[in-house]
Amino acid sequence: MPPSKLSVPRISDAIAETLERRILEGSLKPGDRLPPERELAAELGVSRPSLREAIQKLASKGMLQSRQGGGTFVTDRLNSTFFDPWQEMLGAHPNLREDLLEFRRMLEGQMAEWAAERRTDEDMQRLTQTFEELQAVFDGEDRKRQAACDMAFHQAIAEASHNALLGHLTSTMLRLMEENICLNLTELGNVSRAFSLLKAQHTALFEAIRDRKPGAARSAAEVHIDFVHESLAQSLRSAARRETAARRLKGGDFSTDSSNTHTSSN
Repeated sequence: MPPSKLSVPRISDAIAETLERRILEGSLKPGDRLPPERELAAELGVSRPSLREAIQKLASKGMLQSRQGGGTFVTDRLNSTFFDPWQEMLGAHPNLREDLLEFRRMLEGQMAEWAAERRTDEDMQRLTQTFEELQAVFDGEDRKRQAACDMAFHQAIAEASHNALLGHLTSTMLRLMEENICLNLTELGNVSRAFSLLKAQHTALFEAIRDRKPGAARSAAEVHIDFVHESLAQSLRSAARRETAARRLKGGDFSTDSSNTHTSSN
C-alpha cells in the first residue's frame, strides 16, 4: 500500500480561519467593512484569488456579505440568532427586564474581574477613551448619546476580558437593552445626585481594572448594576403612583359629572 499522505490545509481555509478568528475576538465587528482586497491580501501575505475563495467560504456561512460595488462586510450572524427572538419577548413581556438585569449583574461582575486580570495596554487605551467619553456626556442632556457611550464602555470591558463568548453575549445584551438604557437614564435624570453617583461608580470600575484589582472590579460592576436596578425600580414605582393618582382624579371628575347628570334627570 502506498504511504498515506498528510492532508495539507488549503491556503483559503487558513485565510478563512484567520478572518473568522478576528470576528470571534471582536477585532472585526458586525457592520465593519473589510479592507480593499489588494490591501487585505498584502496584509495577510496571500494571493488575491486565495483571499476571494476564503471570503466566499465565510459568506456561505453567513459571516460575511459582499455587496456589489460596495465591498465586503461583517454580518451580525453570531448575535442575531439570539437577539431577534429575545427582542420580541422583551417587548411582549416587560417583566423580563428584571431577569435581564439579574443576568447582566452576573455577566458584568465576571467580565470586570477577568478584565482586571487579563487586560493589555491596548485594552486600556480603548477603555480610557470610552471612559473619558462617557464621563463627559454625563454633563449634558443627550440621553441617546449617554446610552451609546455607556454601552461602548461596558463593551470595551467585555472585550478586555478576552473571552469571545462574553464579548458577543454582552454585545447582544446591550443591544437588547439599548432602548431600556436610554429610558433608565431619562428616569435617573429625575433622581437627585443619580448622575454624580453613576460617574463615581464608573470611575471605581475603571480604576479597578486599570490597577489590576479583580475583586474590586467585580464588586464595582455589581454595585453599579444594583444601583441602576434599584433606582429604576424606585422610578417605576413613582411613575405608577403618579398614574394611579391621575386615574383617581379623573375618576373623581367622572363621578361628579355622573352625579350632576343624575340630579338633572330627576
